Amino acid sequence: MEQDRMLQPPASPCPPHIPSGDLARARANGAASEHESFWRVRDSASGATPDAASARLTWESGEGRLDYLATAGYVDVRDDTGRLQAKMFCLSYVSVDQGSCADRRRPVTFCYNGGPGCASVPINFGGFGPLRVRPAGRDHLRFDAPVEDNPYTVLKYSDLVFLDAPGTGFSPLAEGQDSSSLFGIDGDADAFCRAIAAWLELNGRWDAPLYLLGESYGTLRNAVLMRLLGERGIKLVGVIMLSAIWDWVQTLPGEDLYYLGMLPTFAATAQYFNKAGIGRDADEFFDEAMDFTEHRYAPALLLGDRLDKQEECKMAQYMSRMIGLPESFIVQRHLRVSLEDFRARLLYEEGKVTGRLDTRFTSDAPGYQQQSWEWFAGEDAADDVVNAVWNRAFRSFIHQDLGFKAPARYLDNNYHAVGEKWDWSHEAPGTGQKVGAPNVAIDIACALRRDPTIKLCVLGGRFDAATTYWNVVHDLSAQFLSSQIQERVEFHRYGCGHMAYVDEPSLAAIDKDLAAFYAKQ
Repeated sequence: MEQDRMLQPPASPCPPHIPSGDLARARANGAASEHESFWRVRDSASGATPDAASARLTWESGEGRLDYLATAGYVDVRDDTGRLQAKMFCLSYVSVDQGSCADRRRPVTFCYNGGPGCASVPINFGGFGPLRVRPAGRDHLRFDAPVEDNPYTVLKYSDLVFLDAPGTGFSPLAEGQDSSSLFGIDGDADAFCRAIAAWLELNGRWDAPLYLLGESYGTLRNAVLMRLLGERGIKLVGVIMLSAIWDWVQTLPGEDLYYLGMLPTFAATAQYFNKAGIGRDADEFFDEAMDFTEHRYAPALLLGDRLDKQEECKMAQYMSRMIGLPESFIVQRHLRVSLEDFRARLLYEEGKVTGRLDTRFTSDAPGYQQQSWEWFAGEDAADDVVNAVWNRAFRSFIHQDLGFKAPARYLDNNYHAVGEKWDWSHEAPGTGQKVGAPNVAIDIACALRRDPTIKLCVLGGRFDAATTYWNVVHDLSAQFLSSQIQERVEFHRYGCGHMAYVDEPSLAAIDKDLAAFYAKQ
């Protein structure tokens, strides 16, 4: 059977911001379509969350050792009247001296994942916490994969607070709280702003240099938060954006920004599987694809059906050599190749499909019965390899090492109850209009212009097809920041996918870049 007939194109692209691949499994977290898959608490002892639990631990590596206090607990999210809106679960790691005292002037970094609807375990036990599950390259992690002191933990440079957004992880909403007030760009940022202030107050850390570290949708949250925190008198020192997405227009069906962002990632993937760029330096080949995107591909797409047919064939021929798909297919698609098209076709002869979060990962192609293109869009080998083992390590740690009496269920991916109900409308500062496909790069620019002392670090990977690198570079360049502000902004690109920390060489390079970033005055 021809592959075109096996899978039917979806009505719209798979949301690129969901960092846990499988939409079907995310939706399955809801017992029924109308069921809210999160728990609620009362603002009283009768509806209390579990008590906080702590343990003093030691991190060791070849660089030395560090004593720290790990604490699992909650911060209240309250509105200006003091009414409880939610309780946000947090797992904090604070460096302490021999007397178990924290340095109140040591940096504090608030960390979170994205979704919306995803909890913070991946960037904690996968990447930046003091403990990690030892990675296995692109092989599936075994259930008993070892947990070890993380040589690349950000705890070396800053205390860490990992937060689960309301409705995810162990973070319940308050009884009677309207979820729509929290499940949206503005309500989410407001909740995190209040949680950060509450943690600083509870722990007496107002003198600490304050950093944000967000991944995927967490970078969109970062963009709004860095403006909102400043408006509420909470000064930031630095913001780290990992696998960023800022302009929501690129996710809409038929938008050329989507195809422009995908092409360099397709090229990197095709080269990895020896379908293109054979013998070329990987970074040079990616740069060539970036340059082609901006100087030849973008003008061609803008012309639509006004593009000369002969020129369209020439473009398709060049694209074929760059992304490894047949010239005839690219012409059939009028130069617009979707991610699902690419994933299904690149390794078709081998009976494989590529990943989405990291396109180097592969799995067997779907069976002949599995003809749903929407289902295929949510299947992702890059997520299947790691997610369950990270969650096991996290649950074991808070139970065995900290003695935290957690609820039985951890909503690591609650896209069904949170993301599908998300309010995407947002008014970027100074635009005077709330829109449903916002560009929060405007929020970033506003925050940086108001406070040009803020440092911004953007981290991305060549193989990330969920939040593509070209779009991030484009989005910030369109803000026309002054040279003074641009000196405080740095971009770093690695040979990795969306969850960069899965790739050991990339994580080592990120660690080196973050060491310099935290040291930068």
